[in-house]
Amino acid sequence: MELGLIGLGKMGGNMRERIRRAGHTVVGYDRNPDLADVSSLKDLVAGLAAPRVVWVMVPAGAPTQATVDELAELLEPGDVVVDGGNSRWTDDEKHGTELAAKGIGFVDCGVSGGVWGLQNGYALMYGGKDEDIAKVQPIFDALKPEGEFGSVHAGKVGAGHFAKMVHNGIEYAMMQAYAEGWELLEAVDSVTDVREVFRSWQEGTVIRSWLLDLAVNALDSDEHLDKLKGFAQDSGEGRWTVEAAIDHAVPLPAITASLFARFASRQDDSPQMKMIAALRNQFGGHAVENK
Repeated sequence: MELGLIGLGKMGGNMRERIRRAGHTVVGYDRNPDLADVSSLKDLVAGLAAPRVVWVMVPAGAPTQATVDELAELLEPGDVVVDGGNSRWTDDEKHGTELAAKGIGFVDCGVSGGVWGLQNGYALMYGGKDEDIAKVQPIFDALKPEGEFGSVHAGKVGAGHFAKMVHNGIEYAMMQAYAEGWELLEAVDSVTDVREVFRSWQEGTVIRSWLLDLAVNALDSDEHLDKLKGFAQDSGEGRWTVEAAIDHAVPLPAITASLFARFASRQDDSPQMKMIAALRNQFGGHAVENK
């Protein structure tokens, strides 16, 4: 089939290549003309036969909204827009309603796989009407990993990105657990080869995972992670996961703690710890360190 693909960065560019390897035609647009097949969204739409499927891979928020707004004026009834970025599920509901008013279908798709997706395939979680999903299905089949699993029609519009959001929240907690265990192993004198301890866990243990494999890769490149600064950004999906948990009164202590740990990583001199030190000094006369 033919696909229009908007956004050809690290993820979008590799996705275009994987889809083409599966025998489909991809017409790509990017603001960087060196990456693009066409010079505008208008040319992209004109280059596709109806009913068209256009996949959007641009940053969440205003860039996605602007792209959907432009496509709404260019596409025709029966066409389908797929948002494969990291949009918030509430934005999906808005986009679905806006496009439905013009007879255009909308599918939201959470995509996981990162830089390894071209080789290994992408895990896909998508939401939308059955008839819209059917129009995109050959592309889902091209992108997913080989085998029985790796893609799911999660439910209505918004369900795909909601499922991907929860996936990323779980990822936060798993990464935090590996990180805490690694730091504790590094802190004791009796363990002399932390990297090999991590490597030994890759087979036969209940905590083996692809994240563990990636941790071993990182330690092979930099055994004690001396080259890195202890600063971790968050993409927003961890925050949305915690907010959704509050809205639905679902306890998420591990995921919430892992998000807050990332906030702590950005503080060279923690304001909270200043107050803790001051209080310990006030009630117990404990020593404080001055700048």
